[in-house]
Amino acid sequence: MAAEVKKPIARKTVKPVEQKPKMKFAFQRKNYMILLSSLFLIIVGFILLSGGGSKDPNQFSYELFSTQRMVVAPIILLLGYIGVAVAIMYKEKTPEQQPPVS
Repeated sequence: MAAEVKKPIARKTVKPVEQKPKMKFAFQRKNYMILLSSLFLIIVGFILLSGGGSKDPNQFSYELFSTQRMVVAPIILLLGYIGVAVAIMYKEKTPEQQPPVS
């Protein structure tokens, strides 16, 4: 008998399972915490800014120009708006982005 030549077995190629990329949200938990605290500051600032009028429209009220409405409320509002900007732009560094410690 002659030696038979064996044919190589045809193997099915296994296609790798396609992994769906993980959804990455633009905001993380820390962003939302900064945003909520900033929105709270804005609400408090507008509450402090309100009022000061008189019940009689013909009578002038100097309470309109109190320190609370002229100084404190605008500062709190400004801090709130700055906090919103920080919350939008803040991004935590991943371990790959951090520089190596010497």
